[in-house]
Amino acid sequence: MTVKALPYANLTLLILFPIAWFAPLLRAALLPIFGMDEISVITGLQSLWESDAALALVVTFLAIFAPYAKTIGLALLHWNLLSPRTLPALDILGKLAMADVFLIALYIVIVKGAGYVTIETAWGLYLFTGCILASIFVSYASKSAG
Repeated sequence: MTVKALPYANLTLLILFPIAWFAPLLRAALLPIFGMDEISVITGLQSLWESDAALALVVTFLAIFAPYAKTIGLALLHWNLLSPRTLPALDILGKLAMADVFLIALYIVIVKGAGYVTIETAWGLYLFTGCILASIFVSYASKSAG
């Protein structure tokens, strides 16, 4: 990817992240014959807020606010609206943007709520994972280019 394409790739993430938050990550059911409930980042967070508000607050920050703030910061940096001196802070935000923490918390909620669960991955899991990986790539390429 060329240096000129980085700002546009990053802007694409500003659109794709919210779609990924609402897209189904998993389909889960006690038994497949009863139908599968779709679980997204947002519905997972809603369940987490009902069962453990403190953990939900941490996971909301790490899964939604940190990656989006990092993406916005990189966009401002790419368009020369933010000083390159902020890259270390954006790097810290990137490290805090741990999607795996969200996914682990989501699995905890699922396991707490059901004994025998059938789980299928859905397209949103791939979109969300792709957004996180693309964000890491854009951040790394931005550091290398700058």
